Amino acid sequence: MHPLRFRFVFMTYSARLTVLTLAVLAAGTCLGQSVGNSTSLNGTVLDATGAVVFGATVKIHNTVSGFERSAQTDTTGGFSFPNVPFNPYHMTIVAKGFAPYVQDVQLRSVVPVTLAITLQAVVDTTTITVRETAGDLVETDSTDHTDVDRSSMDRLPMPEGGGVAAIVETATPGVSADSNNQMHGLGDHAENTISVDNQVNSDQSSKTFSNQIPSNSIQSMEVIPGAPPAEFGGKTSLVVKVSTRYGQGVSTPTGSFTTSYGAFGTSDAAFDLAYGGQNWGNFIAVSGTNGGRVLDAPEFAVMHDKGNEENVFDRIDYQIAAGNTVHLNLGWTRSWFQTPDTFENLNIGAVDPSGNPVPATDQRTQIKTFNVAPTWTRLLSPTLVFTFGGFVRRDDYNYYPSGDPFSDLGPLNLQRETIGQARTLTNTGIRSDLAYAHGIHNMKLGVTYEQTFLTENDSLGIVDPSLNAPCVNASGIPVAAPGVTSPSLCPIGLYPNQPTPGPATGASPYPFFNPVLLPFDLTRGGGLYAFNGHTDVKELALYAQDTISAGNWSFSLGLRGDLYNGLSIARQVEPRVGVAYNIKPSSTVLRISYARTLETPFNENLVLSNNGCDFAVIAALVPCVPANLNPGFRNEFHAGLQQAFGRFLVFDGEYIWKYTHNGYDFSVLGNTPITFPIEWHNSKIPGYAASVRLPTVHGFSASTVFSSVAARFFPPQVGGLGATVGGNGLPFRIDHDEKFNQSTNLQYQLLKRGPWFGLNWRYDSGQVAGAAPCYGLGPGNDCPASTTLGGLPAVNMFGNGAPLTADEEYEAGFYCGSQHATPTQALPSTCLVSQFGSALIKVAAPGTENDDHNPPRIASRNLFDASAGIDNMFHGDKRKWDLRVTVVNLMNKVALYNFLSTFSGTHYVTPRAITAQLAFHF
Repeated sequence: MHPLRFRFVFMTYSARLTVLTLAVLAAGTCLGQSVGNSTSLNGTVLDATGAVVFGATVKIHNTVSGFERSAQTDTTGGFSFPNVPFNPYHMTIVAKGFAPYVQDVQLRSVVPVTLAITLQAVVDTTTITVRETAGDLVETDSTDHTDVDRSSMDRLPMPEGGGVAAIVETATPGVSADSNNQMHGLGDHAENTISVDNQVNSDQSSKTFSNQIPSNSIQSMEVIPGAPPAEFGGKTSLVVKVSTRYGQGVSTPTGSFTTSYGAFGTSDAAFDLAYGGQNWGNFIAVSGTNGGRVLDAPEFAVMHDKGNEENVFDRIDYQIAAGNTVHLNLGWTRSWFQTPDTFENLNIGAVDPSGNPVPATDQRTQIKTFNVAPTWTRLLSPTLVFTFGGFVRRDDYNYYPSGDPFSDLGPLNLQRETIGQARTLTNTGIRSDLAYAHGIHNMKLGVTYEQTFLTENDSLGIVDPSLNAPCVNASGIPVAAPGVTSPSLCPIGLYPNQPTPGPATGASPYPFFNPVLLPFDLTRGGGLYAFNGHTDVKELALYAQDTISAGNWSFSLGLRGDLYNGLSIARQVEPRVGVAYNIKPSSTVLRISYARTLETPFNENLVLSNNGCDFAVIAALVPCVPANLNPGFRNEFHAGLQQAFGRFLVFDGEYIWKYTHNGYDFSVLGNTPITFPIEWHNSKIPGYAASVRLPTVHGFSASTVFSSVAARFFPPQVGGLGATVGGNGLPFRIDHDEKFNQSTNLQYQLLKRGPWFGLNWRYDSGQVAGAAPCYGLGPGNDCPASTTLGGLPAVNMFGNGAPLTADEEYEAGFYCGSQHATPTQALPSTCLVSQFGSALIKVAAPGTENDDHNPPRIASRNLFDASAGIDNMFHGDKRKWDLRVTVVNLMNKVALYNFLSTFSGTHYVTPRAITAQLAFHF
């Protein structure tokens, strides 16, 4: 569609939406409603004569997610379940003197569902058995999704502070676990959207560079790895819809105190409280964590890895009048943590250019986050709900270098500059939607406007004297010449066989020297370079979607329009469509779906990446790609099958194919911790994801999720500062490509009041590793270390274009024959291929290394986590005590997440960590 035509259509659509919004605001109100990713189920229970039934027990249950609630009918025969996550539910009603009532209820919209139920009297009700069927395990839904309730989350064995990411990795197929509690959703990195009570956030959601919502504030989650509905745009490879806990209707205050202590001196304390009345409520959660191992380190040993986090979440609900409700989410988080050191960062024996001892590296990060999100919801009729909301969320990210700048010097493969950063990212916006649910239709019509304010302030100074050395030795290797600030001043005879320099010819033999960097070379008397950038990114989205349920068929139709106005401009119309068919006799659901999405740049250091080539100092440190970061587009296809086997087992599988024009990932500034977005010509991500789930049977439940996802990127790089891969112009696998992974979770409850046990087994075949020594030259190969020794194939100890240090060889588990690298003792510089190998990396066989079809990979690993506990161990009525013990990495497996990755560095999995937790509920 021509851009002007699209703009006209989009403006017309917006005008119509505005008129419709004004019209519905004038309508009357009735009944109550819920907000966000949940709804309410209300009803009245009567007998055959029309008289109310008081004291009937009403239960709703979702077999797969484990969500279950019960209520008693009041003196009017009414019952209400507020804040129920979208899902199908099995409802049963039992009352003395009446036959049991059973009904399946579909909750898929914020429009409340109200039921009028009539019970039939019976003579004998001494025995009542209500059984669920295989049909309760499957859903006629064209979009693949996973539901997780709080009852399941509480017993998952996961590390302290695991948060949303740890839960998603365990429960959702297609998610590859990464270091620092990050996750790769279906072959993508950071392409995740987290929607908290309908506040969508696709920026500040990673643990390392932002703060996550506290896990004790979450009631339930729906994770969508399938084709995203039209209401979601931007980062949609994985959509996580979070519903928070609430206090409305909790007339007797309830809450809990939780404290824990475990390995590495990690301590945690949390408090939550829910209270309210019929028309109002408040839920508040406060937590704090302090530990000695916060981030996944580049060494299995723990060094310089302390940190702490404080978190406050508050949800306020108030019903102004029937059908007229306001809702407010408030959040504040502060986190502080050290950047883990390597053995080399201890700087044993190191001196600065003046000969002074250099202390150990001491780099730290502090992040402060606040969030304010009010929402107004108005029920216009029993089938129509209007919602209007706003939000302001801000992250203040501060990265602090070591007190002594020369402490930040690492090996050539690591950091060569001292870096500081003060960055803010503020999301502000408004959103409005109309939800309509009646008959076969479940419709939603909405608009969102968001403005993101970015401010980036960086300081940088060179601390490696060879990075911008004026002089080279006879082998052409840069060397440190104290006091020398120009090639013409290189001292004659200092280095054997050095060419005689002169004013006219002195510069030509020294291609590594750049005079632009000299004022910021701390090894030669320079000072710090300051980069300051600011921009604001404006995004407008309008969408319409409808799910049509007709018999055994379900049709999902959606259309989204995005207008992106940042450092570049993009407009796109995005159709979304899906079809599902339920073969009820066999409890089988078949589904297919398609989505077109707009792929926007990451906002983290967007200004630096997009405009860095305009600054001579940045351009001298990082290869430049002189082009703007332009939003791309993606076509993705999904085909799935859901099959129930009896009442106790369900399989759910899906094949995925995603093709992206202008695919995004991250790179780093000068081997420092400052990351920024980069853009490749295109990417192809095919794969499959599946799960097998066993709902609770006699106290036992089990689930396994598994996937295989390829992530192939195709040069050239078309935007952002330069990366160090893809230079040969051939396709390559990004570091979140993984052939196979699986996560199995087992839980068992011994009797009704006995202890419970949980076990999680995670297998990863290994993600793509950074460049490792290899042998073989040819198209697609990246083996610059190929050589011979005594006429036999051999490798040099090179990685990422520079010699590996002893510690880097040790981190990778490299060995040469019987000799294993240590943190201080390197392997021989040349090793026969027949004797070379690694305990932690899968190195390609001689002549087979290929960046696309056979890249080096992290060695496969099996990790086991376990938990055990007892709930209400003193059998209290109103006051209950819980005790649990969690062990992460039960077998103390030594394994890597990644090695010398261009995009994330080197990280080990956590050593064995045991944590004991005590909770008091009232």
